[in-house]
Order: sequence, then structure tokens, then C-alpha cells
Amino acid sequence: MTVEALPRLRRSAVSRFLRNREAVLGLAVLVVVAGISALAPLLAPDDPNTGHIESVLAPIGTPGHPLGTDGQGRDVLSRLLHGGRSALVVSVVSVAVAVVIGTAVGLAAAFAGRRTSGLLMRSIDLVFAFPVILVALSLAAVLRPGPWVLVGTVVFAAVPYVTRIVHGEAKIEREKDYVEAARALGASEATILVSEVLPNLVSSVVIYGTSLIGVNIVFTASLSALGLGIQPPDPDWGRMISEGAKVLVTGSPGVATFPAVAVLLVALAFNWLGDGLRDVLNP
Repeated sequence: MTVEALPRLRRSAVSRFLRNREAVLGLAVLVVVAGISALAPLLAPDDPNTGHIESVLAPIGTPGHPLGTDGQGRDVLSRLLHGGRSALVVSVVSVAVAVVIGTAVGLAAAFAGRRTSGLLMRSIDLVFAFPVILVALSLAAVLRPGPWVLVGTVVFAAVPYVTRIVHGEAKIEREKDYVEAARALGASEATILVSEVLPNLVSSVVIYGTSLIGVNIVFTASLSALGLGIQPPDPDWGRMISEGAKVLVTGSPGVATFPAVAVLLVALAFNWLGDGLRDVLNP
């Protein structure tokens, strides 16, 4: 490949991405949500943890509370904006850690000897056997409920899937001519793994990791709704859904509906973005 061909390849990749309307929409949604969440202290009309007894369960459109208030008189919009920060950070960080660990284990298993490879992959199979909710409860008992419980649970649950994908693709790459050529030139196994095989797996890992973030946005919200994640009074979408479900019968559906829609929208956006990256990285 010549240096002159690189700009054409970049333009072609961007063109493929832009032709995928769902991917463009997903990226736009994520940029907006991330921007709003980052600027939440400036954009929120009220303190997310301050309750107003005189405005408990205020309806949508109440002056000063555009999306109403919850059962403790706290502004729903303010809590929604601040809650996006924890949802995005926890999901992205936990999946990133899981991808790094899963990629390392998958590559090692693919290039190790038969006995070591079998030991590593059977260990991964054992991880599959553990109920994820039991892992979350155990971490909550040791660390106390909080963001680290969410991160640890997601990493534990996601590593086996990433490992399986990387292991399968690395075994295919291992048999290709460029790996044999690198060995013939005297390259060590570590050099072959890092310099030759890993770059060819990046696209698959990035695509899968992006989609995995979308899944874990919903998963972490579920754990928070069960009381294992972000603790009150700090705002969190999962916690808001759980608290809002208790006042649905009082005629205040927005308390639970708005964070639920936010979770769904962000999860879909990550999945749409993953589809677009697949078109770009694996045309």
C-alpha cells in the first residue's frame, strides 16, 4: 500500500460510515448525551439532590421543573442530566477493562501450548457458569454497593465473551502466511502477537466492544435499580427508574419513563454505532 493511497482509504471509510444513517444517528446521539452529561452542572436547573417538600411529584411543565419532580421533590431533569455521567463512565470504563483483559487472555490461549491453552479456556468456561447477579451481590458485600460493584460485575461478565471472540479469530490468524513469514525471519512469539496478529484483531474487538457498551448500559441500570450500584442520593438512571416505579400509580409516569427512555436511547445508539464501525473496519 502506498502513502498516496491512504487518503483515498480514509475517504472511502468515512463515506461508508456516512451512508449508514443509523450509525450517524447513533454517533450524534452519543455526542449530544456525552456533551450534555459533561455540562450537567451548568445545564441543570436545580441541584439534583435537593428536595422541595412543596413540589413533591410536580407534573411535567411545572415552572422551574420542566420534567416535573420525583417523590422527594427533586428535579427530574437535573437528576437525568447528572445521571448520564455515571451511566456512561461506568459502562465505558468497565467494557474497556474487559476488552483489555479478554484480548490478552484470548491471544495467550491461541498461541500457547495445547495444555496451557486448554487450561485458560476451561477457566473461562468456569466463569460462564457463575450467575452474574451472585457476583454482584458478593462484590456488594465486600466493597459495599457503589460504582466499583458495577465495574467489577461487568468486567467479570464480559471478559469470557471477549476472550472467546479473540481466541477464535487469533487461531485463524495464527495459520496465515504472514505469521509463518514472521517466524521465519526470527520474530519472537510476543513480537508476532503484538506487532502482527493484534492489529488484525482490533477491528473485531472495537466493533464488539462498542455493542457491548450498549448492552451494559441496560445491565448497569438494572443493577442500580436493585440497589447494587450508585447509592442515593446521587442520581443514576437505574435508581431513578426504581424510585419512579413506586409512584407510577400516583399519576406521575415521567419520573420512571424519562430515565428509561434515556437508557434505551443510549443503548440503541451504541449498537447503531457498532454497526457503522463494522461497515468501516470490515467492509
